[in-house]
Amino acid sequence: MPSVIGIDASRALSAAPTGTEGYSYHLIRALLPRLTDYRVRLYFRSAPGSGPTGGADGTSPFWTAPHVEPRVIPFPRLWTHLRLSWEMGLHAPDLLFVPAHLLPLVRPRRTLVTVHDLGYRYFPAAHPWRQRLYLEWGTRRDARTATHLLADSRATRDALVREYGIPERKITVAYPGYEATLQPVRDPARLAAVRARYEISDPYVLYLGRIQPRKNLERLVNAFARLLPDHPALTLVLAGPPGWLEQPIRAQVQALGLAERVRFPGYIAPEDKAALLSGALVFAFPSLYEGFGFPVLEAQACGVPVLTSLTSSLPEVAGKGAWLVNPLEESSIAAGLDYLVRDEGMRRYLVARGQENLSRFSWEATAETVAGVIQTLMA
Repeated sequence: MPSVIGIDASRALSAAPTGTEGYSYHLIRALLPRLTDYRVRLYFRSAPGSGPTGGADGTSPFWTAPHVEPRVIPFPRLWTHLRLSWEMGLHAPDLLFVPAHLLPLVRPRRTLVTVHDLGYRYFPAAHPWRQRLYLEWGTRRDARTATHLLADSRATRDALVREYGIPERKITVAYPGYEATLQPVRDPARLAAVRARYEISDPYVLYLGRIQPRKNLERLVNAFARLLPDHPALTLVLAGPPGWLEQPIRAQVQALGLAERVRFPGYIAPEDKAALLSGALVFAFPSLYEGFGFPVLEAQACGVPVLTSLTSSLPEVAGKGAWLVNPLEESSIAAGLDYLVRDEGMRRYLVARGQENLSRFSWEATAETVAGVIQTLMA
């Protein structure tokens, strides 16, 4: 009988995926063909079928592979710590891999978990206090008790070593990939249709991500306000689903009299993402802290010049394809935006370097690294 690898797939099929959901889906899909020597048991909270399924090439849903056993274990609340723990107690796999959450209280002898970031430690005020306490408790416990850890970046690995005293040998850096289907959109009609759908005027500076304090949007709004006297036609688009403390950001826009110049289109449908990115003059992502920063790669894939922070993992991920600013200084953000809006040559340079940077990232490479870690743990 082959050994059993359990994978928490509970967040892999979200109808509106953000960073960790997308990570879970793309990694599991790329990983399964590399684990054919094992029996793979996927744990779902609800029956698969409502989220992403096969690939763009028409391949079957990943959970239908011959060596894969989908196991649906519904539960209303505390699914990981109660229902998945119960499953581990009754039918433990030989190894459990959790790619996008925390390990259950009851777990098998071998465990592997991805730690995405420790932003709650560096910017605690940007997180709800209950979430901050939960992340502190869960991440500290997992970091110390898991058999091995995956980190999205060297910055996250170094933070685990620094904050929790985890030996570096216990951590493997596995860079995530990006959506390879994202390509520059140059069709004027398609670009105009997406702008019209979300009521966006051209030209625009784009942010894409959850609307919450950690993304540093209040400073971005203030920096944008400094630009308007010299660039009165410019619009700032803050696109993405609402998060914690979204309302103060909206209130700030109103207080500055920018309601007509700052747009909040909400969650962007996957089929519109490439066109919205491609149509932007500049992609602005001055986040306070990121364990990886998927939007930077997505913007580079769509041929957009990127402005991002010189802190956390963002310089590591962006490579030479971004203009780096101090996220704590509005003047730095404003100066960077002003420079990129004015200088077409620099925008072209950053686009070219961004396209080169993408060669360092793919889900196939991520899956190769993770499969190697699993094989080592199972040896």
